[in-house]
Amino acid sequence: MSLKEQITEDMKAAMRAKDSARLGTIRLLTAAMKQKEVDERVELNDTLVLAIIEKMVKQRKDSITQFEAGGRQDLADIEKAELAILTAYMPAALSDAEVQAEVAAAIAATGAAGPQDMGKVMAILKPKLAGRADMTAVSAAVKAALAKA
Repeated sequence: MSLKEQITEDMKAAMRAKDSARLGTIRLLTAAMKQKEVDERVELNDTLVLAIIEKMVKQRKDSITQFEAGGRQDLADIEKAELAILTAYMPAALSDAEVQAEVAAAIAATGAAGPQDMGKVMAILKPKLAGRADMTAVSAAVKAALAKA
C-alpha cells in the first residue's frame, strides 16, 4: 500500500472513530497533497508525499517554537499533537553514526576534496536521506567533514 493510500485509509478510520484532532490533521495533509497534484499536474509517489509531510513537520516545529516564545502554550500543545500525527508517517530516523557513515560514503564516492565540492556530496545524500535525517544536520556534517579534507 502506498503512503498516499495509507493516509486515505487513516482518514476514513479517524472519521469512523470520530477522532476530530487526528481527522483535522490528516485532512490538512490530504489538502496539501491535492494542492501539489493540481499545481504541478503530477501523480504523487511516496517520495513526493514524504516531502510534503517533511515540510509540514518543519512548519509545526517552527510554530511550536514561536508559540512557546510568545507564551501561548495552548496553541503549542495543538501543534505538538499535529506534529505527533505527522511524524507517524515519516520513516524511521537515522542515528548520528548512520548519518556520519552515509556522509563518509558520499564523500568517498564523489572524491570530494574540500568545501567547494559540498554541492556534489549533498546531491548524492539528499535523495538517500530525505525524510530519514534532518538535512540541516547532514549539511553541517558534510561541511565539517570537508573542512578536514
